[in-house]
Amino acid sequence: MAGITQTIPSGALLPVQGVEEYPQDRHQTWRKFSRHRLALSGAIVLLLLVFGATAAPWLSHFDPNAIDTQWSGTPLAPGAFGHWIGTDEIGRDLYTRLLFGARISLTLAVFAVVIEVVLGTLIGAVAGYYGGKIDGALMRLTDTFLSIPLLPLLLVITGIVAASSSKAALNFASIVLIIGLLSWMNVARLVRGSFLSLREKEFCEAARAIGSNDSRIVIRHLLPNAVAPIVVQATLDVGNVILLESALSYLGFGIQPPTASWGSMLANAQENITIAPWAAIYPGLCIFITVLAVNYMGDGLRDALDPNVQ
Repeated sequence: MAGITQTIPSGALLPVQGVEEYPQDRHQTWRKFSRHRLALSGAIVLLLLVFGATAAPWLSHFDPNAIDTQWSGTPLAPGAFGHWIGTDEIGRDLYTRLLFGARISLTLAVFAVVIEVVLGTLIGAVAGYYGGKIDGALMRLTDTFLSIPLLPLLLVITGIVAASSSKAALNFASIVLIIGLLSWMNVARLVRGSFLSLREKEFCEAARAIGSNDSRIVIRHLLPNAVAPIVVQATLDVGNVILLESALSYLGFGIQPPTASWGSMLANAQENITIAPWAAIYPGLCIFITVLAVNYMGDGLRDALDPNVQ
């Protein structure tokens, strides 16, 4: 009995030790992240973009869909009549539409990434924890989805929706769901790899020894140790989703007029690129800067959350 009473308390402490293998000290993480100048700059740029998208109605007195008919020659005007960076092909304020377009692009990216992270984490956790035939089946499913090119599939689905419901393109919710449901594979593989390693650790064995069930072991002990790669992958995928949405809108299958999105603004500006290049340059710069900032921040988070990086 004495041996048993000594074993249980020590085993009960081991899960805490297992979590400490991947340091989660917020101060240490912030110090490492703040030393990464490009990552910090990217985070600041993203915060400014989020602020601009959130405060868009207060940062501009124009309606994003309103056509300025007060002045002649307003369409494609380069910064005239109170329009800071000009107007588009029908006289709408570009600055205002960029702000409201950021709402669409960033919100769509965040919701799609949330869906992919939840689905990918669930599939990867089940595959990595149980292994065997379950792991084999789920990984074959993952490989199948990885072999599907996402953009052409979205275009095919758009055609099916258009043929069945007389809609010209997918709506916001449909784009979010489809991108999220078809982008979980990288998250699943990262979580599976982490769980395959973590489930053999001593703290996991100790948790089983004291009677913890599978769900408690996964949620309480394994998942916290797999958060770092999930966060990094999710951050990088935000940029990928923004590019994907922009491509869809540029091709005319994404967000439809008069709603502003950076991709649709690029598509509308291409016909007048020689006479009004600013109408294409500004939304293109927004996409470029946002994706670059997200990628830099993802690199910084990867280094900050890696215990092997000092």
